[in-house]
Amino acid sequence: MSIYAIGDVQGCFSALIALLERCGFDADRDRLWFVGDLVNRGPGSLETLRFVKALGDRATTVLGNHDLHLLCVAEGFARHHAGDTLEPVLQAPDRDELLHWLRHRPLLHHEAGHVLVHAGLLPQWTVEESANLAREVEHVLQGERYRDFLRVMYGNEPRQWVSGLEGMDRLRIILNAFTRLRLCTADGIMEFSHKGEPRHLPEGYMPWYEVPGRRSLEDTIVCGHWSALGLHLDAKVLALDTGCLWGGELTAVRLEDRALFQVPCPACARYVTETGSGAVAR
Repeated sequence: MSIYAIGDVQGCFSALIALLERCGFDADRDRLWFVGDLVNRGPGSLETLRFVKALGDRATTVLGNHDLHLLCVAEGFARHHAGDTLEPVLQAPDRDELLHWLRHRPLLHHEAGHVLVHAGLLPQWTVEESANLAREVEHVLQGERYRDFLRVMYGNEPRQWVSGLEGMDRLRIILNAFTRLRLCTADGIMEFSHKGEPRHLPEGYMPWYEVPGRRSLEDTIVCGHWSALGLHLDAKVLALDTGCLWGGELTAVRLEDRALFQVPCPACARYVTETGSGAVAR
């Protein structure tokens, strides 16, 4: 059995199928880990959701910010953004089944020395603490009152973790860390406006994985979200968003030996260009 970790698909379904063929993925034997953002901006969000859902326990996916955006739009708590491609999901006959399945995906998956998360972990959190905090938000998202949280989910505050936080502030900062984090200060103050390459950074900020003394170093973090970062592989971080949507590649890493597999995404890049959604900030 092999586990293939795959970067942000974002509705680039044809590229996903091509990547699985290149990997030699065997659905009877192998497993897939998705870093989140299965949907949006690309033309095949509906097909992607149906495909990953149908894989059952052969696929593990964590929630990304675009997945959460879909849930908020579906409930009427957010408007469509320019460049969104969510309508086919929202108009599908199996819409409710797909959204229910998506809402019940985890924020973090921890297995065999690897942590799967969409964006990253605050440097003050150990892996065990991160898993416990993820479960707090998952409990709310999967519960009967999930709409109460989705209604107030958006927002940048608070930006710094304090263990005594309560209520929606606590849930929001946990969710933001797992699904939006790129940069933070040494003491964990998050910054959300910088989406470019990790250079010319705001003073005092650094990529979350470079914070000295990061407490989650015992395991390897598998993540995506930061397409401008590109492929970043080191001893403890596998960052796999290689900008398929923006003319890059869709990337998979086989966890057992770190073998790298990539395919170009011409159909997705052409779609984004033709529809004008490439002008939207990543």
